Amino acid sequence: MRHLIPHPSFKDLIAALCAAILLASSPALAEAPAKRAPTPAQIDRNGLLILLRTSLSALDQANRTGNYTVLRDLAAPEFAASNSAARLAELFASLRNGKVDLSGVLVMEPQLTVMPEITQNGMMHFAGFFPSASSQLNFEVLYAPVNGQWRLFGIGANLGSSAPAAPAPPPAAKKEDKKEEKKPAKP
Repeated sequence: MRHLIPHPSFKDLIAALCAAILLASSPALAEAPAKRAPTPAQIDRNGLLILLRTSLSALDQANRTGNYTVLRDLAAPEFAASNSAARLAELFASLRNGKVDLSGVLVMEPQLTVMPEITQNGMMHFAGFFPSASSQLNFEVLYAPVNGQWRLFGIGANLGSSAPAAPAPPPAAKKEDKKEEKKPAKP
């Protein structure tokens, strides 16, 4: 497995996808009731794995072929309406150009960092990563209910380091230009 440089735009990518999709979605979503806190999603582990692996596999195949129409067509109607195949190709260019192989997600177990939750708009959201020795695949997904099924509404994926990252050191204290004067000791 080759080492790949982490893509720092993961959060930007998912934010842009979700924002673009939400802004362009149906008026029904824009007229959502008063904001409420997300609630835990009622989905079993197998159902979650099927959704996640199907979505990431579709993204992998789109990246391999350069054809994003199947990814778009499997998604929720609002996602498809807001994202042309060309736009999706542009959004996932860094993964495609880096020849990132996502096929390992079919056999690896994801570690969730955001447990499945139902958002204020009735969508299911969760995030996490697939760990490996040299790097990990970070993901974040959003699904919309369509005719009794969860359909992809937003997706973000990137490679990151699998090593734990230490926090940044605190900024160094500024040295004073003047040295403190020594006071004579009192007898």
